[in-house]
Amino acid sequence: MHVLIVKLSSLGDVIHSLPALTDAIGHYPGLSFDWVVEPAFAEIASWHQSVVKTIPCPLRRWRQNPYSCFKNGELRSFVRNLRQKPYDLIIDLQGLLKSAVITAIAKGPAAGYHAQSAREPLATLFYRKKAKVELEQHAIQRNRLLMSQLLNYPMPTDPPRYGLLQNFPRFESHLPYLVFLHATTWISKHWPESYWIRLGKIAARQGWLIKLPWGNILERERALRIQQNLGEICEVLPKLSLKELAGVLQGAKAVVAVDTGLAHLATALEVPTLALYGPTSPKRSGTWGEHQRSLSADFSCAPCFKRDCHYQGPVLEETPACFTKLSPEQVCQQLLQLIPA
Repeated sequence: MHVLIVKLSSLGDVIHSLPALTDAIGHYPGLSFDWVVEPAFAEIASWHQSVVKTIPCPLRRWRQNPYSCFKNGELRSFVRNLRQKPYDLIIDLQGLLKSAVITAIAKGPAAGYHAQSAREPLATLFYRKKAKVELEQHAIQRNRLLMSQLLNYPMPTDPPRYGLLQNFPRFESHLPYLVFLHATTWISKHWPESYWIRLGKIAARQGWLIKLPWGNILERERALRIQQNLGEICEVLPKLSLKELAGVLQGAKAVVAVDTGLAHLATALEVPTLALYGPTSPKRSGTWGEHQRSLSADFSCAPCFKRDCHYQGPVLEETPACFTKLSPEQVCQQLLQLIPA
């Protein structure tokens, strides 16, 4: 049986889909998948043991310049690639109109969420087979429940297994190290720089080094400021590929992260991961695994789900305000509990 998965983005959403595939091949060992996904996340999808082929779909770029994908033939090439072979089933794990349209183009019966379960109910008009899945639960659980219903096997009760089988480049370090995933998209999701510095100094007393990855110039500048305050115990890494970064994460003693897609990658690699949530919540899309822990700020207006902090109360030592409830000392205490003895 060969199934097509449609889950375009984002990094965290793609990683949240992996346990559902692991469940499925546990019940049907001969099952294999192709996967329609945004090019930036195709590599992650390909790391799963059951994925035979990824079909890149740069929908974000096409939406910015719709005419170009017609003119340069990209859309025509994508459709040709998508329709290259028939599938036993096409499963839309995204539940959006854009992903549902892709299921209609591919060859095979389409399946997905019931109208009461989909994020965009109109998407269900494209499905031949539908499943009801409770909305108010974690995305990993939703994906696992949907897959089990559509492929007719009992929903597993064990913790999620991400199924990443990949030889990542080994990262050499003479001392145990932590990785600080300090970078994220929203300004409000950034844990204060001074807190990273304080946490680094506490970690140094434990005999740990600090590694700081980055993805763009602003993130590199933040990493350099943190490194300047920590000195030789801290290393700003060079620009890394996703596979190289996975090797760094895999070799770490633990990872401390803000709400970012790379935190989900660390969790999928079974590295002890402590994720910090201020304006957002881990309830429906946070890191989830046997070796991770989520810390949420206990603050009056958190979670606010806003890109900028709108706190207007008394002046606090740092911003965003909610993160003043997650001090470096608290984070280190939780980190010590998380790291195996």
